[in-house]
Amino acid sequence: MDPHSVADTSAVDDNDACSSISPAVHSDVIQTHILTRLDGPTLASAACASSQFRHLCAGDDLWKNICTTKWPSLDDPPVHDFISTFPNGHRSIFYDSFPSLQPLPSEKKHLHRSSPSKELISAVDMYYKDTPIFSKVHRTDTQMDWFLCSPLWVDLLDPKEFVPTPVNYVPKDEDWLKHLEDNLSLSWILIDPTRKRSANLSSRRPVSVQRHWLRRNLEILYAVTVARDETSSEWVQCMIKVTCGGKAGEEMHVRGVSLIVEDTEGKTMTGKDSLGILQRAMENAERKIVRQEEAKGRYEKFLGVKKQRRERKQRKEKAIEMISLMLIILVLVFFCRLMLF
Repeated sequence: MDPHSVADTSAVDDNDACSSISPAVHSDVIQTHILTRLDGPTLASAACASSQFRHLCAGDDLWKNICTTKWPSLDDPPVHDFISTFPNGHRSIFYDSFPSLQPLPSEKKHLHRSSPSKELISAVDMYYKDTPIFSKVHRTDTQMDWFLCSPLWVDLLDPKEFVPTPVNYVPKDEDWLKHLEDNLSLSWILIDPTRKRSANLSSRRPVSVQRHWLRRNLEILYAVTVARDETSSEWVQCMIKVTCGGKAGEEMHVRGVSLIVEDTEGKTMTGKDSLGILQRAMENAERKIVRQEEAKGRYEKFLGVKKQRRERKQRKEKAIEMISLMLIILVLVFFCRLMLF
C-alpha cells in the first residue's frame, strides 16, 4: 500500500458497509478504543473506508502516538514544534517517512521552487529486535559556506561519545554478523521545515555488515538509491554508516553514526548538491516497502557501477600515461639524433 495514495483518496459514500457500523458503535468508542490500537498503515487504510472514518482517523493525537512510538526521536520538543506547522501534522510526517525512499522515476514532476531551506533536521533511531536502543536529533545549518562547499557529512556522535547496546561483542563469528544483519535496524528521517516535507533515508535493515580491514571495527551500512536529477539516468546513494566496537564478551558500543551522499564515481556530493537531490527526493520519490534482499541487491548494483567506472577511469589514465611516455621517448630520440648530426 502506498501511503500517499491514501492521503489523496477522495471520500466515499457514507452508506457503505463500514458506515453502517456507526449506529451500533459510538464514534467516541471507535476513536478511543479501536483506532488507538492500529498501526500507521492500518489506520491509513481505515481512513479510506468512509468519510466518517476519514474524519475519525484525522486526529493528530492518533498520528502523534503512532509516530513517536515508531520513531521515538520525533518526541523531541523542537521537532514536535516543527511538525505542528506541517499541513497535516504528524500524519504528513508518517506519509512522507514510511516506508523508505525509492528511486525517483524520470516522469515525475520537477521540484517545486520555494524559499531556500535554512536547515535540515535529522531524527535518527536505532533498534535491536525492533526495540529502540538509540535516538538522537541533529540540526544542520544549510546556509553556511562550509556546508554548501564541503562534502556532505552528517555526524551524530562526538569523537569521544559512544552508545551502549544490549548486544555482546563477538570479534570473530560470521553467524554473529548475520544475527546483527537480521536484528539491527535504523531509521534516519530527514525533515525540511521550510518545505514541510520529510523522507526516511535508511534501508531499515543493513545492506552490509562487515569488519574494517585495518581498524577491525564493525561497520554496518544502510543505503537507499535515488535519482541525481529529473532528466538524467544518473543515481546517487544516501549511505548511513554505523561504526561499532567493544571487547570480546562485553557489550557492543555504537561509536559513530554518519550520513553521506555519494555518486557512481565514488565522490561524496557537496552539501549544496546533496540538498537539491534530497529535496527532489522528498517531494517526488515513491515510498514503498522493500525486502532486505532487494535493498541489498540495489546496494550491490550501485557498487558494481562504481567499480566499472573506477576501472574505466584507471584504464583511461593508464592509456594517457602510456601515450605521454611514448611522446617523451620520441622527443628524447629526436634530440639525440639531432645532437649526433
